Amino acid sequence: MEDINNSETQQENQYSAQNIQVLEGLEAVRKRPSMYIGDTHVKGLHHLVSEVVDNSIDEALAGFCDTINVTIGIDNSITVSDNGRGIPVDEHEKLHKSALEVVMTVLHAGGKFDKGSYKVSGGLHGVGVSCVNALSDYLRAEVRREGKVYMQEYSKGKPTNSVKVIGDCREEEHGTTVIFHPDAEIFQTTVYEFPILANRLRDLAYLNAGVKLTLTDLRNVGEDGEPHHEEYFSQTGLDEFVRYIDNSKEPLINDVIHINSNKGGIPVEVAMTYNTSFNENIYSYVNNINTIEGGTHLPGFRRGLGSTLKKYAEDSKMLEKVKVEIKPEDFREGLTAVISVKVLEPQFEGQTKTKLGNTEVIGAVETSLREALTNYLEENPNQAKAIVEKVVLAATARHAAQNARMKVQRKSPLAGGGLPGKLADCTSKDPAMSELFLVEGDSAGGSAKQGRDRQFQAIMPLRGKILNVEKAMEHKVFESEAIVNIFRALGVTIGTEEDPKEANLSKLRYHRIIIMTDADVDGAHIATLLMTFFFRRMRPIIENGYLYLATPPLYRASKGNKEEYCWTDMDLRRFIDTYANGNEDQVKIQRYKGLGEMNADQLWETTMDPANRLLKRVSISDAAEADRIFSMLMGEDVEPRRKFIEENATYATLDT
Repeated sequence: MEDINNSETQQENQYSAQNIQVLEGLEAVRKRPSMYIGDTHVKGLHHLVSEVVDNSIDEALAGFCDTINVTIGIDNSITVSDNGRGIPVDEHEKLHKSALEVVMTVLHAGGKFDKGSYKVSGGLHGVGVSCVNALSDYLRAEVRREGKVYMQEYSKGKPTNSVKVIGDCREEEHGTTVIFHPDAEIFQTTVYEFPILANRLRDLAYLNAGVKLTLTDLRNVGEDGEPHHEEYFSQTGLDEFVRYIDNSKEPLINDVIHINSNKGGIPVEVAMTYNTSFNENIYSYVNNINTIEGGTHLPGFRRGLGSTLKKYAEDSKMLEKVKVEIKPEDFREGLTAVISVKVLEPQFEGQTKTKLGNTEVIGAVETSLREALTNYLEENPNQAKAIVEKVVLAATARHAAQNARMKVQRKSPLAGGGLPGKLADCTSKDPAMSELFLVEGDSAGGSAKQGRDRQFQAIMPLRGKILNVEKAMEHKVFESEAIVNIFRALGVTIGTEEDPKEANLSKLRYHRIIIMTDADVDGAHIATLLMTFFFRRMRPIIENGYLYLATPPLYRASKGNKEEYCWTDMDLRRFIDTYANGNEDQVKIQRYKGLGEMNADQLWETTMDPANRLLKRVSISDAAEADRIFSMLMGEDVEPRRKFIEENATYATLDT
């Protein structure tokens, strides 16, 4: 009998040229899509739209485009149309095919590598639209230029016909239209979310003053028969952006300080203002790309801001009676700023472009900020005084917070202080396998403790509403028993030498933190307070995908021997239609007003059992928009909160 194990070993040892797989054309993109677009879930799906729109924005940066229209089709296809020059269609002299086909089917091909075509560009790697093509089961490109309309179609990155003329257009008419449908073989979901696309297009309008962008959703038709449609346009750019982000906050100064300069061939634009909150919010962009991990433009900004404000305060003798040391982070409390730089040859980390590496940008941003801010402070002494007084208050509060934080750290399980008494911990010590339920109320907490799987599920009941950290000074946060217990349970420490407010997740004890509240208004408020706490104080937990919302059912419906839990009114209606021919009187319906109305077995079966439960992962697709929404939801003004809920109820989705 043949030795199967020995045969397999021989095959493994026969490593030759035939084992080397060569991926031709766009096959590499389809084989490893996450290398090019980040992931194949919601983020990657929407990244496809950004890649196509960014090409149109590059035409705008070059001065050839001022209108970009995006449409979501009924079938979740996307149409992006601009009035730029139109992709060239003449023959490429080396590849002997239309330039349009080259751009759409060849990696690292495009006008971005020709400095005569684009001085600055977000599409640095030249793989954007070809990646979109590779990951779409259908793509159609139309080009209007020189009085003709050209067209070519593709499937999964391969042309299905040659470039051909399909009609005439006016000589002055020009531009490109790309229609694509994401490939369901690649993506876990192919349903586009209007708010995610809207946030990106809104950002682009602020970052590119004078360019109009529109978003139309053919899936959502109103009573007037018209599809949902929004337009985004900014006349002045970043100062409007900052006012939009801060519209739910109380301003400290009335001005937006707007800086526009060019140092060493690097255009730098900054808009900044101060509010009365205790949070720092800085958003950075390079060539219109949101650098969510920051990069060299951020230290340039921070150095310029800190040194300029400190010099002004010292020269004005405003720090003579201050008894605490002023540190760089004190200058940024209550600050909202947007930084946008344009770099000829940006060095990004990866195709998803989340961090800038160009060292020359540090000096350009620092010098630009120092010069403009010095002039502003000298010309506006009242505003300058308000800012410096805010800085002194921040320094004083930081010292109080440091003392409060040290008490928390000493009580942490890592320092031998033990875990909170209310915590029912799990037996597993592996964070990747462990989950912590933050449960509203002692009653539901008791049921959760009885129903859980003790091996990997920990339970911590929360009594009442926790502190609203949106409106609390930092030392108050560390004086809140409920918040201190959360810190201790998680094993998270707060404060590093570089950033005293930064959360250190190296000792995080759970990689699933699940907020479980009642399905009513009070429960939603408690969940929002908790999400605000994590967003403001432990944002890395959200960014790493560790925060979730549990979804308890609203009803239990039964008729005869048929019984089902219903998570939505639609689920309930489906049960009534299926088992009672639409007659609600024949169905016994139990409405769960709170988690405490379910016994331990029911809570496990519906909300905690990984085999049956439905979790919503909390994610941040746009940090600036998230900041604005949390400020609005947790602020004093009721009207914007009511309007937001009304407008966004349509787009509520579940993300398992």
